[in-house]
This record gives sequence, C-alpha cells and structure tokens, in this order.
Amino acid sequence: MGFSNLIFLLFLAFAIFLFSKNIKKLIRNIRLGRDINRSDNKSERLSIMTRVALGQSKIMAKPVAGFLHVIVYLGFIIINIEVIEIIIDGLFGTHRILSFLGSFYNFLIGSFEILAMSVLVACIVFLIRRNIIRIPRFFNPEITKWPKTDANLILIIEILLMSAFLLMNAADSALQNKEVSHYIKAGAFPVSSFLVNIFNNYSVNFLIFIERSTWWFHIIGILAFLNYLPYSKHLHIILAFPNVFFSNLNPKGQFSNMESVTNEVKLMFDPNAVPPTNLNPGKFGAKDVSDLSWKNLMDAYSCTECGRCTSECPANITGKLLSPRKIMMDTRDRLEEVGKNIDKNGLDFDDGKSLFSYISQEEILACTSCNACVQACPVNIDPLSIIMELRRYKIMEESSAPSEWNNVFSNIENNGAPWQFSPSDRLNWRDE
Repeated sequence: MGFSNLIFLLFLAFAIFLFSKNIKKLIRNIRLGRDINRSDNKSERLSIMTRVALGQSKIMAKPVAGFLHVIVYLGFIIINIEVIEIIIDGLFGTHRILSFLGSFYNFLIGSFEILAMSVLVACIVFLIRRNIIRIPRFFNPEITKWPKTDANLILIIEILLMSAFLLMNAADSALQNKEVSHYIKAGAFPVSSFLVNIFNNYSVNFLIFIERSTWWFHIIGILAFLNYLPYSKHLHIILAFPNVFFSNLNPKGQFSNMESVTNEVKLMFDPNAVPPTNLNPGKFGAKDVSDLSWKNLMDAYSCTECGRCTSECPANITGKLLSPRKIMMDTRDRLEEVGKNIDKNGLDFDDGKSLFSYISQEEILACTSCNACVQACPVNIDPLSIIMELRRYKIMEESSAPSEWNNVFSNIENNGAPWQFSPSDRLNWRDE
C-alpha cells in the first residue's frame, strides 16, 4: 500500500467513524419519543414507500420543481455508484478497476456524465429560483439566515462535485489519448469530451495534476457531504425512505384517542366495568419532545423545509401565525437542544424549557386540522399530529383554551352538540 493509499484509508475511516457517531446520536434522539407501533401492514407500507419515496410521486405535484428534483435525486443515487470504484481505486492504487465490464462500463460512465451535467443545470436553476426569482415560500419568517445558507450551500456543493467529476473525466480521457501508463483506455465521455481538445494541449504532468486533484476533491467532497447531512435539512436524503415506510396508514382526519380517556369513558358507560388498579392517566398531550412519538421526531428530522405544507395551509394563507414548516423546524431544534443537554449533563437534565419555548399557543390554536399540510408533504410528514398533541396539553393540562372553545366544550358535554340548544329542540328545524 502506497502513501496516497494510506492517506485515503485514513480519510475514509475517519469519515465513516464520524458519520456513524452522528447517526448513533440521531437514533438516540429519535428514541426519546414515546413508543408507537408502526410495524403493521408491511406490504402496504412497502408499496407506499416505493411510490412516494422511490417513485417521487408527491414531489411532482409541482411539475417544474418536481422534475428538477427527480433529476438531482437520480443523479445522487446513480452517480454515487461510481463512488464504489473510487473507493476501490483509492484503497488499492488501481485505476478504473471496473473497466473489465467492457461496453457496459462505457455505458455507465457515459450515463453518469449526462446525469452529472443534468444535475449541474438543475442545481443552477434551483439557485436562480431561490435567489433571483425568489419563490415566496422560501422567504417565510421561519426561513432565517441559516436555513437560507444551508439550502444554497448544498446546491453549491452539488455543482462543485459534478464539475469536479466532469473535469476529472476530461483530464483522464486526455491522458488516455496520450497513452500514458496507468491510464487505461476505458469509459465513454459524451460531456467531458468537449474539454478534451483543450486538455490535449497541456503537458502530461499538468493533466495528471488536474486528474488527481479533481479525483481527491470529488471523493473528499462526497465524504464531507455525508458528514454534513446530520447538521442539514438535507438529512431527508437518508430518512425519507424509513419516514415514508412508517407513515400513518389511518384515513386522513382520523384522530388517535388517548387510551386513558377512552378507558374513563368506558367506565362511565359500563356500570359493571372494573376500574384499573392504576388510575394515574399520565400526561395529556405533549409538552416537550419526549411526550411526542418517535415517529413525530423522525418527521422533524426528515423535514427538508421545502414549505409546501405552509403554502397549502389555509390558516397561513389567511394571515394566521401558524406555519406547519415552522412547527417541524421548531420540533427539530428543540430535539437537538435536548440531545446536546443529554450529551453534556446526562439523561435526566431539565433545562426548564419545552416545545412551548419555541411554539406559541396562537400557532397551535390557528390550525383547522384540515390535513392540507399532511397531503402536501413529499415525504409524508405529519405536522398535524404534533399540533394536536400540543393543543391537547394546553387544553387538558393547563385549561388554557379560548373562552369560545370552552363554550363549545360545555355545549357538547351538556347538549350533545356544539350549539346552545336543548337536545329536545334539535329537530325543530324540520318544522320550519
């Protein structure tokens, strides 16, 4: 093993170690949520995952952005097959080790180049949409300096990685044309071939420098990008598939009943029922991230801040404070804060804060529970379930519902309907 191979091995090992450490923390944070069962109907879940996560079906609701996203998605998935060859070459000092595949290898490299160019163009269009056209949903109040920077940074990294890939192939092709030893004749270069005529005028040493430097930039950039993901909204690249798989399969609009409340109602209606020995109902709703389910927390980490949920939210459209995207971002920020507290002070540390340090009562009361945000999300995130758990806590634990709501609750309890009419008068409308 040569010196460069040893350096590569150290880079690779460190990147894998750091990524594993970050993913371990991520899983730990998600498991802070209460347990729910999402292991049922595996065949249906696989079907939804195939259609929504793999097939990108919901992303195409906005055709232009959807098409561009599919290009970047395919580029990310397919071009990274080439990383397998780069890793083998980096470890063993070989060059284009998979070239024994012959014409199929030429097809692969040619396809990678076309995809790389398509990804490069798509990322430039995305940058223009964000920074020149300024699509409104990218400039809501919750999109502060860091989310804007994060989005632009990812696009710039993609452009640099694709550019490095094409430059590497152009220099490699020029070296192949010069029949330089070690640079075997392999690969088809439909895009980078436009640069080969320029590169043919340079010396062999300079071409080797270009090829090696872009090779190192490409692989180190990919490893750095991998370890940047846990700190970025683009973590959905990893979590989209499991998040969609564990989607809520119940019909939209069907709320989950609290077991403690259900048991209490059953006792009221069944005089022969035996009360449970443990009468402690626990906490109603959610005050902090640990009161939410692990799926709610996975949702928060899976959010890519695209804003489709907020752009479809009728409360937000009519000027209310509620933004489903902000709910997910705030949940993730609070979860990250709790995780850091655990790392620093242990599992039982209480910093005196909660989700309500991030999310106001006005926001959660503005929700109409219409499910538009759930329907709009490309990866089946469910902001509504978080909003309802927070609302349950405020109303059932703190009794802080608006007076108008309390009147409705009282009418339902006494009259069996939201209106202040006697049950015996309910059918009087027929006489009119």
